[in-house]
Amino acid sequence: MAGGYLTARRRSRRGGDLGTPVERATFHTLHTASLAAPPLRAGLTEETARKAVRQLRPLLGTDALCLTDERAALAWDGAGTHHRAELEGHVARVVRTGRGHSAAVTCGDDTCPVRWTVVVPLSVDGGVRGTLAAFGHQASAAVVRATDEVAQWVSVQLELAELDRARSSLIEAEIRALRAQISPHFIYNSLAAIASFVRTDPERARDLLIEFADFTRYSFRRHGDFTTLADELRSIEQYLELVRARFGKRLEVTLQIAPEVLPVTLPFLCLQPLVENAVKHGLEDSVDGSRITILAEDKGAEAWVVIEDNGVGMDPDRLRKVLRGEGGPSTGIGLSNVDERLRQVYGDDYGMVIETGVGAGMKITVRIPKFRPGVHTGARPPSV
Repeated sequence: MAGGYLTARRRSRRGGDLGTPVERATFHTLHTASLAAPPLRAGLTEETARKAVRQLRPLLGTDALCLTDERAALAWDGAGTHHRAELEGHVARVVRTGRGHSAAVTCGDDTCPVRWTVVVPLSVDGGVRGTLAAFGHQASAAVVRATDEVAQWVSVQLELAELDRARSSLIEAEIRALRAQISPHFIYNSLAAIASFVRTDPERARDLLIEFADFTRYSFRRHGDFTTLADELRSIEQYLELVRARFGKRLEVTLQIAPEVLPVTLPFLCLQPLVENAVKHGLEDSVDGSRITILAEDKGAEAWVVIEDNGVGMDPDRLRKVLRGEGGPSTGIGLSNVDERLRQVYGDDYGMVIETGVGAGMKITVRIPKFRPGVHTGARPPSV
């Protein structure tokens, strides 16, 4: 075994052998496609088309390749750039019919290699968003088929770009919805509580006012779909401090936070609505005192955050309706919103786990993978 291993290493170093010709061709194709994918995932613009077309032309081996929108060329790579204006008529036909088109190209320049073109539609969600046009000496059946295959691959990348934009817009809309759910009563009651301390304890009023300003500044910030666990927990502490100013000893809070998980990145306003929900159902709906426990634990490849209260709880059937968005505007503050965003970012395995029952309080567990988010959504979190 050892000898075979050393022999393989010597061959690799001596010849740089990547396998059979077919394996080398496959590797080259996949590598080239991987280079073209990132700009296309940003959508079809002059800049992204320019970056992608340079990588796509070697896949076809044509003399020229062009990416267009619904009207005209966005980027051209290779010979025959003086045929750009002539291409517009072919693009209009393909966009109108939704079918590929091949045609001879007349050129008075004997040195120009372009004598034919194949123009194939780029289809996204059933509509033509542009075309891929290949140019060369002759339109062989193999090149026509290859151009169509590459166009289909480009179309898939553009569809993924559309999904990324739609998901990002949805997440932003959901964050706006969460901000809108910050109760006006909470804001009013917080300011009233601060005002009550102005004469009796001015220093306490000043500290609470600073906490209120920091809490609202964080909740209504205008940039970033992601935050760190440290920042989210800091905002939660500010929120709870304002609640304590109103309810005093009726609210008992326990926080157990592992320092190792503080830098973990998670969706913005992901935990705060869950704590607000615990306060609402654990304190405001109860005449007795309320206990809320917040744990953040290091679980190897994951961080686990557990939020538990001893409040009125919820019937499991009603909870399922809430998570489906059927609970009405006054139930489950942000629960369905948070659960949906967690699944969008991390996949269905990372939705919330909720344990509850009537009169049994509620325990919510959130698992957060320790990798940079955006894998499922395409979103770009800040560096942390």
